This record gives sequence, C-alpha cells and structure tokens, in this order.
Amino acid sequence: MSHDLLSDSDYRLLQLVWAHEPVGSGELVRLCREAYGWQKSTTYTQIKRLAAKGLVQNENATVTARVSREEVQGRESRSFVQRGFQGSLPGFVAAFLGGSRPLSDAEAEELKALIDRHRDRG
Repeated sequence: MSHDLLSDSDYRLLQLVWAHEPVGSGELVRLCREAYGWQKSTTYTQIKRLAAKGLVQNENATVTARVSREEVQGRESRSFVQRGFQGSLPGFVAAFLGGSRPLSDAEAEELKALIDRHRDRG
C-alpha cells in the first residue's frame, strides 16, 4: 500500500467503497454521480488510482477495499499530527480544544480511558 496522503477524492471514493463493498464498478459510478456529481470517467480514473496505490481491488468489475477505514484514518491522523504539530499529540489536542466548546464529563472520561489504554507501560 502506498504511504502517500490521500486526496479528498481518494477518501471520498473509499468512503463509498467501505459503505457498499463488494460493489460493482457500474454501481460505484452511480453512487459517485449521486453523492459527488462525478462523471463515469472520473470514477473509473479514481478506481484506477486507488488500485495503483493498493487501496482497492477491482476484480471482475467488483471493487473492494484492501485497507480498513480505521487503518486509513489512523495513518492520515498520524501524518497530520506529524506535519502540523511536529508530531506532538498534546500540541494537536491543545489546538483542537482551544477556543472550542468545553468537553462534557462523558467526553473527558472517554478521553482519559483512551489514554490509559494506549499509555506506554514501558
């Protein structure tokens, strides 16, 4: 799988594949037209691009994802934090929360539990 960041159109196509897989390429053309206003040629170009990146498989006119939504979201998130915050997760969280609405007690507890599950116990 390619480690390049995904373009918006890459991610949009993957969203539809994840939601409908296995999906016929003709059906994917229809879904992309309805959701994004894409022409048939645009959809087929995107399928080819994602197949070349190893993200989807198009076999016998049936498209399936070769990566999970969670894998892509994790990779994209890590790359974003690396690029925008020099890899500082606390820096990202501070920027994300800065000026936003306060966290609810439930959100704060969920974040604490997430941190505890992922804490390096070295």
